Amino acid sequence: MKQEAWITVRGEQYFDGADPDETELTTLGTLERTEEGWLVAYEESELTGMAGTVTTFAIRPERVVLRRSGSVNSEMIFEEGLAHTSLYEMEFGTLTVDVHTESLRAKISAHGGVLEIRYQIAVDHHLTGRNCFKIHIRAKT
Repeated sequence: MKQEAWITVRGEQYFDGADPDETELTTLGTLERTEEGWLVAYEESELTGMAGTVTTFAIRPERVVLRRSGSVNSEMIFEEGLAHTSLYEMEFGTLTVDVHTESLRAKISAHGGVLEIRYQIAVDHHLTGRNCFKIHIRAKT
């Protein structure tokens, strides 16, 4: 059953020689139980620079798939200790994105939960930094 949920997404980016870049967004989205696990979805805002984009996290015990569709189109696969390559389509062109997942922690129930993903990212095969998603989900009552 799909239900409304408050979703807080904290994104952290770490670059060599620079202070961490952090963003945080709290928005109303949805939480849905699927055959494979959980689906969390929300609309991006101006704050993230991706207004007009819907972001979904398909969460399974050992794998998370992040999909964006709208002004940005992408699919990123996170599996601890593994690397995946995908395309990131934006208004001005397409980039190749390599993601190597360092750690993946997901604890989700019908009441909400936490998803944390730490990963390295390379754009067009050049390492650009380390990132972390920390997502807190709370079912709306």
